Amino acid sequence: MNYSYKGKILISTPDISGDIFSRSVVLIVDHNENGAFGLILNKKNQNMSSKLLNILGFPVELYEGGPVENERIYFILKGEKVTSEFVEINKEFYLTEDIDSVVSAMINGEISTFDIKVFSGYSGWSAMQLEGELQRKMWTIVDVYNLDYTLPNDQGLWKNIMQNLGGEFLLWANAPEDVSMN
Repeated sequence: MNYSYKGKILISTPDISGDIFSRSVVLIVDHNENGAFGLILNKKNQNMSSKLLNILGFPVELYEGGPVENERIYFILKGEKVTSEFVEINKEFYLTEDIDSVVSAMINGEISTFDIKVFSGYSGWSAMQLEGELQRKMWTIVDVYNLDYTLPNDQGLWKNIMQNLGGEFLLWANAPEDVSMN
């Protein structure tokens, strides 16, 4: 493997439909010769978000990070590190599974709900699987700068990025979700 997609964004093409990756925006957190790990940024789970509100007493939106290990919870945080167990995404954001430190930091006012995004599960690829999917044009790689990974995002994120790419992507951005309806 000569290249890592770590820190890049994957945009699903309209060829991926009918599953969790349909119109997905995936942040690649890690990518090496063993495979890739990422989180879907734009698939909010309304049902689980409501349950978290009832449990915690304050609103926390939960996103589907991907189809793998949905019982695991991941956090993307912005700003100062509140745990020693983290993976740096870039200078501003990091990923952790350290729920105790995150909840403690929230209770102590060290971080706000605006500086955190919660994910259930992740998106994973085995060695060379992502490269194969890229060759089959299932994904478009995007270098995204100035994207706040903690913002609440929905399907509008996919469409906005597609529109900004222009060209044929602009056509995809305006196509119906079921392209056979076009």
